[in-house]
Amino acid sequence: MSNYLVAMEAAWLVRDVNGVDDAIGVAVSEAGKRLNAADMQYVEVEVGATGCPACGEPFDSAFIAAETALVGLALEMEVFNADGEEHAERIAKSEVGGALKDVPLDVVEIFEETDEEEAA
Repeated sequence: MSNYLVAMEAAWLVRDVNGVDDAIGVAVSEAGKRLNAADMQYVEVEVGATGCPACGEPFDSAFIAAETALVGLALEMEVFNADGEEHAERIAKSEVGGALKDVPLDVVEIFEETDEEEAA
């Protein structure tokens, strides 16, 4: 049994926004409220990053059209005592997906924590 850090991305829809910063603030706040209501304060929420197709530099994952934004959120949570990466992925998606119903969610990376990281 190992501990894992599971990184996920979520697509959050925000209506009636005027700018990217407003959309990002609303998306992070709403996701945080729903996770806190489910006693999941241990899930880290921040805006995701998308690479520029021309230069490769990352920028905030938010797109606005007709005062409606699609914001990509990055979510991270630690999963303890999982049987493997697939098990950790299922646990993370089940817990976060239960709190963020109707929000598209995808696991992007899974990191197995070493004994040195656990001791720190």
